[in-house]
Amino acid sequence: MLAGLPKAPSAYNPVVNPQRAQQRQHYVLRRMKDLGQITDAQLAEAMNAPLHVKREINEFAGHAEYVAEMVRQAVHEQYPDEVYSKGFRVYTTIRKADQEAAYVAVRRGVLEYDRRHGFRGPEHFVELPEQADEDDFEEALAEHSDIDDLRAALVLSASPREITAVLRNGERVALRAEGLKFVARSFEEKSPPQRRIRRGAIVRVQRDDKGLWQIAQLPEVEAAFVSLDPSDGAVRALVGGFDFNRNKFNHVTQAWRQPGSSFKPFIYSASLEKGYTPATVVLDEPVVVEAEVTGSQRWEPKNYDGKFEGPMRLRTALAKSKNMVSVRLLQDIGAKYAQDYVTRFGFDADKHPPYLTMALGAGGVTPMQMARAYAVFANGGYLVQPYFIQKIVDDRGNPLGVAKPPRSGDEALRAIDARNAFIMDSMMQDVTRYGTAARASKLGRRDIAGKTGTTNDFVDAWFCGYQPGLVGIAWLGFDQPRSLGRNQTGGQVALPIWIEYMGRTLKGIPETERAVPQGVIAAHTDADPAAPAGARSGSEWFYKEFLPAVPQPSSPSAAPFAAPTPAPVEERRIPRSP
Repeated sequence: MLAGLPKAPSAYNPVVNPQRAQQRQHYVLRRMKDLGQITDAQLAEAMNAPLHVKREINEFAGHAEYVAEMVRQAVHEQYPDEVYSKGFRVYTTIRKADQEAAYVAVRRGVLEYDRRHGFRGPEHFVELPEQADEDDFEEALAEHSDIDDLRAALVLSASPREITAVLRNGERVALRAEGLKFVARSFEEKSPPQRRIRRGAIVRVQRDDKGLWQIAQLPEVEAAFVSLDPSDGAVRALVGGFDFNRNKFNHVTQAWRQPGSSFKPFIYSASLEKGYTPATVVLDEPVVVEAEVTGSQRWEPKNYDGKFEGPMRLRTALAKSKNMVSVRLLQDIGAKYAQDYVTRFGFDADKHPPYLTMALGAGGVTPMQMARAYAVFANGGYLVQPYFIQKIVDDRGNPLGVAKPPRSGDEALRAIDARNAFIMDSMMQDVTRYGTAARASKLGRRDIAGKTGTTNDFVDAWFCGYQPGLVGIAWLGFDQPRSLGRNQTGGQVALPIWIEYMGRTLKGIPETERAVPQGVIAAHTDADPAAPAGARSGSEWFYKEFLPAVPQPSSPSAAPFAAPTPAPVEERRIPRSP
């Protein structure tokens, strides 16, 4: 079998192509017999000998190739002269079930996005002779590796009713009916030649949920997902891209992208420290910044839907992701203040210049940074450091290093007031209940919170969310930034990845109710007319010192704040831009 590998190592790989590898092995054995190297008896014995193909290494990987490379780099940095010779064993913080859930979620999210945007045509075309044989098939597919369940296939015949193709392992497959639905237009007369499927075309096939073959394609878009434990920063799952062997660039740690509206919670958090409350009313009306102020050209930001709804509370504005409200907030609290404030969450100040565009997430972040930042809201206000190596031992089992991360609750890690984290958590819960991430309500949990993010022209799509015990960040976009397509928002393409992951990992885990910190008071308020039907109303959370004025009780025996008389809605009118 080893002697048969050099001709085409990937094609005759006994792990992925056992049938073809055995055919090649038998060919080598017969040639040995023809050349007098072995006897008939030895030939028969060798052909009938059982083959033991070890697969443990592939199974162990568990689709954690990006994590494995991070580990390799980290250990090499620490032990450059011994990393490949001392038999180190590294234990990571990754949980197998979480990693598998993240891999499936990213893969499904990317393929669903790609499928919605249509068939781009075969990967390649080759000229096949009429009497083509196995060697011709092998040569045609030599440079087209299988990528997990996306199998490379050479088309032998094609019609609108049926496609016959051969796989790298020599298996022939037939695709009919539903399996051809995705490529139906490629058979139309007006379809350009490069999109048509014909004999000699190289395409991708995969099995659907019913086990039937269907045409697929390799996606052009990329995605990333990372989750961590907000109590200490332990990374639980990390998928740096669609496929490591195809693109080794780790989008979780290396991709600097604009966060869009997923950055708004940090601006809102800063405003709470300046006296704003979830009940503060801010105008959702046009903002215009003249060229004299910007130093370049006039800036007129818009809401996603192009509409303006007038006065609304901050709670509603965050749920609806109103850009104008975020810009007005930043105008009032000061961009310099906000730039300094966001460093509390681990962001780099130089990546977020102190301009009004910061309110719309025009700075630069990585998904790992966003995971660390959202963990501050999830754990009650503490900034933890993400880590992925639990311990390293040598070839004799002696520990060389064990992680001992500080945990949330250590006041030395305090980043924001516990009251701030609690109120922001309450506001972001509404994002997942009736706001831009309302689809997350399908999880049937009341302890999830987060924020969608979409950048200009739909270039980057995010969903950053959490449950008190687990933070998850999903991102989707192209490596060479370009539009994902009209209306391809974070809620449309990134949120489903997060929902898929959380649905699997939170199954069976009871809901967590967050304790109300000292100094936070619930007050009765009027309903916000700008809030959608079914949104919470009747009460709001306030810092004790920022409580709106309320009528005094008429008798000394009346409860000081539990009185049913509603407090007036607090209003803060921010002047329009010049």
